[in-house]
Amino acid sequence: MRARLARSVAEPLTLALLLAATVALCALPLALVARLGFAPEGAPSLAPLLRALESRAVTTALWNSLESGLISAAVATAAGLGLALLVGLTDVRGKGPLVFLILLPMMIPPHVTAIAWIQALGPSSPPLQALGLAPPIGSTHPLYSREGVIALLAAQHMPLAFLVLRAALRTLPREMSDAARVCGAGPLTMLRRIAAPLLAPALIAAFALAFVSALGNFGIPALLGVPGRYTTLPVLMWQRLASFGPEALGDLAVIATLLGLVAVAAVTTQMALARRARSALIGPPQAALALRLGRARPVAEAGLWVVVAALLVMPLGALTATALSPTYGVKLTSETLTFEHFREVLFAQSVTARAFANSGFAAGAASAALAAAAVGLGYFLTRPAGLARRAAGGAATLAEIAYAVPGLVISVAFILAFLKPLPILGVSLYGTIWIILLAYLAAFFAIALKPVGAAYAQLDPALDDAARVCGAGFGRRMRRIFLPLTAPAAASGAILVFLTAYNEVTVSALLWSRGTETIGTAIFNYEDGGYTTLAAAMATLTVFATVALMLTLDLLGRRAPPGVVPWRD
Repeated sequence: MRARLARSVAEPLTLALLLAATVALCALPLALVARLGFAPEGAPSLAPLLRALESRAVTTALWNSLESGLISAAVATAAGLGLALLVGLTDVRGKGPLVFLILLPMMIPPHVTAIAWIQALGPSSPPLQALGLAPPIGSTHPLYSREGVIALLAAQHMPLAFLVLRAALRTLPREMSDAARVCGAGPLTMLRRIAAPLLAPALIAAFALAFVSALGNFGIPALLGVPGRYTTLPVLMWQRLASFGPEALGDLAVIATLLGLVAVAAVTTQMALARRARSALIGPPQAALALRLGRARPVAEAGLWVVVAALLVMPLGALTATALSPTYGVKLTSETLTFEHFREVLFAQSVTARAFANSGFAAGAASAALAAAAVGLGYFLTRPAGLARRAAGGAATLAEIAYAVPGLVISVAFILAFLKPLPILGVSLYGTIWIILLAYLAAFFAIALKPVGAAYAQLDPALDDAARVCGAGFGRRMRRIFLPLTAPAAASGAILVFLTAYNEVTVSALLWSRGTETIGTAIFNYEDGGYTTLAAAMATLTVFATVALMLTLDLLGRRAPPGVVPWRD
């Protein structure tokens, strides 16, 4: 009798625990930010936001955020579209490696991207020095400007647009292309009259995703915008907390609310425009569109590899060369080459050792916990329509909102939620690694949930029905059926979460303190403090670790359902 009762309550209890955890991590902290931004004295009011907008620093930072976000998103979407058309619709060779390398910058932390390009284009650039093209010593760095911030934001988020648009192109049926060719339409006419209208929702989604990502980006505007006097809202929040500490939480909450409102407005507008632009396709799935380039194929392939080299080889080569130089600005030769900075980073500096340990622990714990939660919640998301499915859908929506909100808003939310001692326990999590871990759980749940949801969607519901008929309880069904079948997708999602959390700086920028430094904050602090060679060495190690993890994910992707690993067909 007890066993039967336990089986009957296990399923609703699991759903209740998942819902409670999602609400506690993804909804309540953000609600505290909204309350402090809209109702600091208890009654709803726009006065705090209006007072904030009276500040010239806030309005300037807001304008800079909107300007850099919109322009960089437009450039990223246009570049991503061009690459997606070449890779997704044509017969160019080597698509697997190309897609892997095009998406690699998306996995490299923005502050590492900024450091790499600073070293690649500055007066001490090893590649430019070798070519005799380096700017004169003492000249202003070309990236320390509005244009530099926008250019690097576009380069950082172009892979996001490419990923969205390539996925959309793969759903366009080949029969439309064949029909257009029979009617005498050339490739350009077919793209303009057939592909473009069908791609409209994906173009809108790619632009919105690039804009929201640029809006919350901290690393690039901080490293390029501060010396260039081009401050965005995330950088302004970081500056105020660094200057005034927790006393600035009221102002930070108002600015975070403003930043969150812009992000939510962008996502809402994108969803409305996408619904209006959507064109329904009927009929069974068809093979994707395919265009033969003929004699132009070698030119197109060369152009693609030149783009990949420009995005990766030059900045990462400069980053590695700086890490191997005895000091910043010294030309790298066989006589000057040294591994001292790598030894310093790995074995001598206690800060970097703590950073690697903290990031490894927080990212590892978050990826494991979120993979387990995704397997549980994914089960309820694919159940027949009912209360359980609606509740799971609500939890998934909260996870999506938390992912869409800029990372610094998440940081402020968790400071507000956990600055005071916890009830009963009497312990404050602020200033500990645990608050960073909890913020990771909220910010990256959606990343873990997507591949697992895709895996569940491909399973036959009859599996669950047959197991129920045989008397298997919820725990046994999950352990014997669904966990083995979704494990590859869960592992892929866990690695994606680990990659994102291990390298991030935006979420932890306001949450770290002495003893809880992460890799992202340590690299940023080294560069900000003038220890360029140490920053380069640590960033180089981070890039190599990222590539290794992506290759591991690629191997797992061979067993995972299609679409789980972004660059695998």
